[in-house]
Amino acid sequence: MVYVLDINGNPLMPTTRYGHVRRLLRDGMAKVVSTSPFTIQLTYESTKITQDINLGVDAGSKIIGLSATTKDKVLYEAQVELRNDIVDLISTRREQRRTRRNRKTRYRAPRFDNRRRAEDYLAPSVKQKVDCHLQVVANIHKILPISKIIAEVASFDMQKIKNPNIKGTEYQQGEQLDFWNVREYVLFRDNHTCQCCKGKRKDDILNVHHLESRKTGGNAPNNLICLCETCHRLLHQGLIKLPSTIKRGITLKDATFMGIMRWQFYNELKKTYKDVSLTYGYITKHTRITNNLPKDHHIDARCISGNPLAKSDGTYYYQKKVRCHNRQIHKFNIIKGGIRKLNQAPYEVKGFRLFDKVLYQGKIYFVFGRRQSGYFDIRDLSGNKVNKGSISFKKLKLLERAKHYLVERRTAIPPRPTEVVVSLPKIL
Repeated sequence: MVYVLDINGNPLMPTTRYGHVRRLLRDGMAKVVSTSPFTIQLTYESTKITQDINLGVDAGSKIIGLSATTKDKVLYEAQVELRNDIVDLISTRREQRRTRRNRKTRYRAPRFDNRRRAEDYLAPSVKQKVDCHLQVVANIHKILPISKIIAEVASFDMQKIKNPNIKGTEYQQGEQLDFWNVREYVLFRDNHTCQCCKGKRKDDILNVHHLESRKTGGNAPNNLICLCETCHRLLHQGLIKLPSTIKRGITLKDATFMGIMRWQFYNELKKTYKDVSLTYGYITKHTRITNNLPKDHHIDARCISGNPLAKSDGTYYYQKKVRCHNRQIHKFNIIKGGIRKLNQAPYEVKGFRLFDKVLYQGKIYFVFGRRQSGYFDIRDLSGNKVNKGSISFKKLKLLERAKHYLVERRTAIPPRPTEVVVSLPKIL
């Protein structure tokens, strides 16, 4: 597909008439706006005849599925991988601020309780994902004249099943918030018995151990177990291991996220766009099974759009949201002499920036690491390195500057021929 904009930048119907596109570009009657997906803008006045296009959005906490379809054809499909490092970055920043405050300032009583938050406050990790959902929908509206949006945000509300009256920020508080002491709860749950030696060491001092780090798993009860002090010390020294039967309980992070963002995302869509509706996961699943379609995020989005049998060439765009800026000035660890190494790399190295799209031996990659020597680490969006080593910048050709979303075209199934039913608008 070649996506087409009119002279004013408004989207028109896309085309697959590649020869016509080449002639327009050659004669100066069109210019390239973007290469992924390939989009051109006409430089002459044209007709503005469009068709009804439905956009299906399979919302998720890790992957978003998108599909824009007419009754008989798929015009655009994509999968967007969201960031999941926000919690870790905020935890690291909090630790650094706390240690810096202890080193450089006198003691002052904490004043966190004096702060006030808005009623519609969302945690940064959740807000960032909601914003990404809204941004990818806006990006599609820039290249296609979308007439209707159908969004699936969740199959069920996990916390509402337990508490029908839950609302607002109560979703972020969890069912253990009012328990006066999580540590005491864990000791009570484990019957004040070491879960490693079962009391055989005769150690009367009990500790609470995190199965995953505090950054990753937090202080949720399903991330904590009771250990005696001896087992706890030996475990951190690497002298013993926990029994294989001890594993972290099931996490409901994804379901909780969908419960938080469900109405936030839907209400923001209704504020911005005219025709917006909501659907649920069980309807999508029934549609996919009835039409004998494979399970994938963009396929689910196609079912959500209401046109599950629309013809597709088997390709879709895989997008990855990456960090825009690295604001951490120094590395967390201190080297010899009390020196803190800089954590920020130069903006450009040998003319290349981080996440630039480059061409190497006829294939497209992205710059994931740079060295002052000029040898770079380039990979595709699946994380596969080139030759498991570094490549000289002299062998790379810059295709596109880094953006907030890295885009890679992928093939899901062997393409099948489809009739071309859409053409470029005529010159007035």
